[in-house]
Amino acid sequence: MTVGELLQGFARVVSPDERPLMPGDARALDVPCRGVTHDSRRVEAGWVFVALRGLKADGADFAHQAIAAGAAVVVAEREPGVPTSVPWIVVKDPRLALARLAAEFFGHPSRELRVVGITGTNGKTTTGYLVGAIFEAAGTRCGLMGTVTYRIGAREFGATRTTPEAPELHGMMRQMVQAGCGACVMEVSSHALALHRADGIQFAAAVFTNLTRDHLDFHADMEEYFAAKRRLFEMLPADAPAAINADDPRGPAIMELTRRPVTYALNRTADVTPGPLSFSFEGLEFEARTPQGTVHVRSPLVGRPNVYNILAAVSVTAALDLPLDAIERGISQLHGVPGRFERASSPDDDITVVVDYAHTDDALRNLLETARPLAARRLITVFGAGGDRDRTKRPLMGMVAARLSDVVVITSDNPRTEDPNRIIDEVNLGAQPETRQRGAEVLTIVDRRNAILHAVGQAASGDVVLIAGKGHEKHQEIQGELLPFDDVAVAREALDARRLRLRVG
Repeated sequence: MTVGELLQGFARVVSPDERPLMPGDARALDVPCRGVTHDSRRVEAGWVFVALRGLKADGADFAHQAIAAGAAVVVAEREPGVPTSVPWIVVKDPRLALARLAAEFFGHPSRELRVVGITGTNGKTTTGYLVGAIFEAAGTRCGLMGTVTYRIGAREFGATRTTPEAPELHGMMRQMVQAGCGACVMEVSSHALALHRADGIQFAAAVFTNLTRDHLDFHADMEEYFAAKRRLFEMLPADAPAAINADDPRGPAIMELTRRPVTYALNRTADVTPGPLSFSFEGLEFEARTPQGTVHVRSPLVGRPNVYNILAAVSVTAALDLPLDAIERGISQLHGVPGRFERASSPDDDITVVVDYAHTDDALRNLLETARPLAARRLITVFGAGGDRDRTKRPLMGMVAARLSDVVVITSDNPRTEDPNRIIDEVNLGAQPETRQRGAEVLTIVDRRNAILHAVGQAASGDVVLIAGKGHEKHQEIQGELLPFDDVAVAREALDARRLRLRVG
């Protein structure tokens, strides 16, 4: 594909009032196109550079660097100001242009995959793993993109962000096709939807899990946050099913957008509902009633939130006509998701230690309500709140922890550029004595490792220790540095010390 051929495919998104400026040599369009990027540092000869305006810088200011590196064309929101040696195309929305150019460059790989997009505040990752496992059980190799990992065929590597930028996203989908994948499951974040990263994807189906407070450092308010989530369903083809949580207050608004809504719920009448539920630390058992028939669920996943995740996965895969026996096998074969109610303790330990990614007040409440009926004695919660992120949820998280835990240890999460002591103080505003359950103890230990060691060391036999907020993450971000830190590894270190102390004692 030449640069000119790429731009011909792109021309359909350029409106009549947008005009290409070609002060440079138009023969530049005849060169082979080697790539599309928004990062001037990645540009090589034959690449198309799309200049994005960010919060701190305008990509157009780096266009001269991209041209010096070999960019064949620059696409930007504004004119260059001074003559350039390559064609310069002015567009209204460079982010949309980036997505459409990336889709064109990689040959629209989503058209060769059954792409299931999953959006919502909580449950996206586990639902994605479940849907992927069901596709695999049905004999369809399935790629995966989400908060924890990217999986392309047999290759798997840690995710850098929930939904990558458009060139990486379409590039990975092309690799999935080349690796023999017939499906792709992807988490679609509100940031990605607001910034057009997922534009140009042909979705086969979508899932809406729920909407609760989060990301209000990026979105102005909850309405803007919901509007971003809603875009996924506005992008769906008319014949694509949408699995929608009917128990969520925002569910009806999503239903109105789609021609093939498939609802699931625990508390309302819906297309997909569960029979009697059996809960334990060993997993879940229930029957899911669907329009296609009954799915017998036997899952190692734990807790009521995972009932919703399983129902979401059942709803969307049944609507895509995957066999019910494959749905059952896929669910039973998924033994867990990294950092999602992940047990760090072993059956031989006298306490149970669980690591979870819960980092909003709603997710923390779900985690604590899951663990409470399973705890033989006390519930001990270790958690913090991230720095440089939505501050409004901090006291709400403190309030939830104090109301539902017997012991709360407030500590650091990823403080980033903020003072961890100030973050802890804001969390603690919600954990004052009047908000605590009777007899609950609240203490603060700034160092996260020491907080985990203390909680595990001080627990009594039969207690459950929950370590929340970071889940699968393998680092802690402090003042611009990424320092190695793994909640599961530290918890197991604390359990080793506990076993030794108990043996010696």
